[in-house]
Amino acid sequence: MRGYGLRTGWPGIVEAYRDRLALVEGAAVVSLGEGATPLRFAPRLSERVGASVYLKLEGFNPTGSFKDRGMALAVTNARARGASAVICASTGNTSAAAAAYAAAAGLTSIVVVPRDGIARGKLAQALLYGARVIAIDGTFDDALRAVRELAASYDVALVNSVNPDRLEGQKTGAFEVVEQLGDAPTVHVMPVGNGGNISAYWQGYREEAARATASHLPRMVGVQASGAAPLVEGHPVEHPRTVASAIRIGNPASWTRALDAVTSSAGQVLAVSDEEILSAYILLAREESVFCEPASAASVAGLLRLQLEPSATVVCILTGHGLKDPDTALDVAPRPLPSSPVPREIAAVAGLG
Repeated sequence: MRGYGLRTGWPGIVEAYRDRLALVEGAAVVSLGEGATPLRFAPRLSERVGASVYLKLEGFNPTGSFKDRGMALAVTNARARGASAVICASTGNTSAAAAAYAAAAGLTSIVVVPRDGIARGKLAQALLYGARVIAIDGTFDDALRAVRELAASYDVALVNSVNPDRLEGQKTGAFEVVEQLGDAPTVHVMPVGNGGNISAYWQGYREEAARATASHLPRMVGVQASGAAPLVEGHPVEHPRTVASAIRIGNPASWTRALDAVTSSAGQVLAVSDEEILSAYILLAREESVFCEPASAASVAGLLRLQLEPSATVVCILTGHGLKDPDTALDVAPRPLPSSPVPREIAAVAGLG
C-alpha cells in the first residue's frame, strides 16, 4: 500500500480529476481543498474481524464530511450555468457543505431542514456560513419533496444528491481509495441514508476497473439504522428513527441506484441497531483514536457483522467528523471528575500513586 495522507498543494477534486468529471465548459472551479482524505489502517479492528481494515476519514474534508466532494462540482456547475442561488434539503452535512461552497462562489444558499432532525454542530455550520436555514415540521423526505418543487418553480439550483453533479463529485472517493491501496478493496462498507454515496463509489470503482487501474470490483455493503432501514425492509419508512441523524431517511432518493450497486457487486444491505452504532462509535474512539459522527460508525457496526476471509481488504467509509454531533458524544461519554484545585486531591481523583 502507498503511504497517503493530505497532499501538499492539493487543488481539490475538480482540478485533480478534471478529465474524469462532467464539468461545464469554461466553468471557474469552486474549491475549498476537498478530497485527499487519509486512508488509515485500523490495527485493532483488523484483529477483531480477522482481515485488513482501512478507514477512509472523510471528516478531514473542509466542512467535516464527504458531502464536500459532490458539492464542489455541483456548485461549480451551478454557477457556470448562471445560478445565483442554491437550495437543498438536509439532515445536516449537506446543509453545511452547500452553505460553505455557496459562500465561496458568491451565491445565496437556502437550506430546508427537519425542525428536530439536525445535529447542533451541523446547524451551527450552515448558519455561520450564511445560509438561509428554514426548519420545517416534518421529516427529511418532506423537506426533499419541498425543495424539488421549489427548484422546479424558481430560479434556484437544487444541490441534493438527485443532482447528478453531486454523485460525479462523490465518485472521486473511489478514485482515491484505489490510488491509496494500489487496487480496489475486497469489501467496501459504508452507511446508507439517501443512497447517493454508495451509488457514487460504485460508479467510481467501475470507472477504475474500466481504466485497468483496479484489477477487480469490490463487494459493496450498505449499512442502515434499524429504525430507518427502507432498503432492508423493502418499503419506505414513514417515521424513521435513529440516533444517527445523517441516515435518518425513510425514502432514499437514490434507492434504485443504491440497490443496483449492492446487487451488481454481489454485496448486501444490513440494518444495525442504535446500540450497535453507539458501541462502534465508542470503539472507534477508544481503540482507533477516531472521533466520527454516529452515522459514520454505522459502517463499522456493519463490518462487525460480516464473515470475512483472512485475505480480505476492507475499506470502511467514515462519512463525517464527531464534532458534527457533540450532543451524542456528551450523552455517551463519562462525566468529568470533580476535584478541588489541590494537587494531591487531583492526584487521588486521577488514580495517581
